[in-house]
Amino acid sequence: MKLDPFYPIVDSATWIELVVPLGIKQIQLRIKDEDIEHIRNEIRKAKIICSRFNCTLIVNDYWQIAIEEGCDFIHLGQEDLEEADLDQIRRANMRLGVSTHDGEELRKAIALNPEYIAFGPVYPTILKKMKWSPQGLSRVSKWKQALGDIPLVAIGGMKVELANDVFDAGADIISVLTDITLNADPVNRVKEWLAITRGQGIESL
Repeated sequence: MKLDPFYPIVDSATWIELVVPLGIKQIQLRIKDEDIEHIRNEIRKAKIICSRFNCTLIVNDYWQIAIEEGCDFIHLGQEDLEEADLDQIRRANMRLGVSTHDGEELRKAIALNPEYIAFGPVYPTILKKMKWSPQGLSRVSKWKQALGDIPLVAIGGMKVELANDVFDAGADIISVLTDITLNADPVNRVKEWLAITRGQGIESL
């Protein structure tokens, strides 16, 4: 299966309804600090929209609900990995993406043989407070060398204007949040991202 070289991260089915019809082929739903039923309903709505437009839905964190709702792709951060039942996830044939920030996390992630490994923040980010400083493009290149055939997702401070440099450094995929969700014209911004990332796809493992 071919992974798309660009995927947004959004926090609601409303966002998915807005941007997926523009041509997005994979998107991550990342909801924090909401009750379980709200999250379940959002996943259901997102799954329907993504199915309609042949878009892969990646559910962040809530792997139990994702399994129950018939989703097949989850993303887990390092803290999520500590609490997740990886055996159950494997039995459900879930595709898995994993976040990493340092060498120890990278080793743990590689051992899981995931669909992709995300690395960041590459650039300064306002998404959340992090103990890691911006990693820079040189570390993107080193990470890619360590990953071999596992696709590398670059995340953190991504902007359209930086995309070519990030791909040149070795990233296979760029993940974007605030450059879209905080943009004055998010629809046009998504179109710009799609224009610059078409043709960069990579075959998943």
